[in-house]
Amino acid sequence: MAHNESLVALNGTQISYIGHDCTDIPDFLGGTYGQFARRLDLSFNLLRSLTGLKMFTVLEELVVDNNLLGNDLLLPMLPNLHTLTVNKNQLTDIEALLEHLADVTPSLVYLSLLGNEACPNQLVSPDKDEDDYQRYRYFVLHKLPQLKFLDTRKVTQKEMMEAQARGAFMKVVKPKSEAPPNETRSTSHPLPYTPLPRGSRDAKNHKGVFAKCRYIYYGKHSEGNRFIRNDQL
Repeated sequence: MAHNESLVALNGTQISYIGHDCTDIPDFLGGTYGQFARRLDLSFNLLRSLTGLKMFTVLEELVVDNNLLGNDLLLPMLPNLHTLTVNKNQLTDIEALLEHLADVTPSLVYLSLLGNEACPNQLVSPDKDEDDYQRYRYFVLHKLPQLKFLDTRKVTQKEMMEAQARGAFMKVVKPKSEAPPNETRSTSHPLPYTPLPRGSRDAKNHKGVFAKCRYIYYGKHSEGNRFIRNDQL
């Protein structure tokens, strides 16, 4: 199949490459569209790295939902990026990522991390409550004070004041699942995050629902153009 048969480029500025089970960003995407693409959607792949983003020099929106991105996630310098959604990946400890984003995405104002173990949302972590989630928000906003929207909610002035005052002490603890197999680790925080059901975490399972995801859509209901509401997860 030719590349352009499974790719949508709207006026060359909005690029979608969804559901191809790719483990790396294909070189042809950056080579063909990198200099003028402003929106890039790479959802429902098997990405563990975003190294190929270095070609996308003017990118403003990046959607990498439903991939395999983990705590070692690194981005190139993206001075114009204002929207980043990394929903349903494999983030368990976001402190390094937040510090990295503060350096390489100075214009970032919209961030969504729902569906990761590091985001203690009750819908994916039943053992967590609203207080856990709020502490997580304070910590994220402490690290990225320029954010205007986090996950499903707009950032309030009260939240920002609390984040500035106490956010540094709200770090979310790594879950016990970080321990290697067959190794028992003692911890003073006995409640690990409940991981997503296997069906939700397996990127290949999207095929039956999305007809192999060989179609692309845009508009106000597109996942890349909005943040997921709690009742839609």
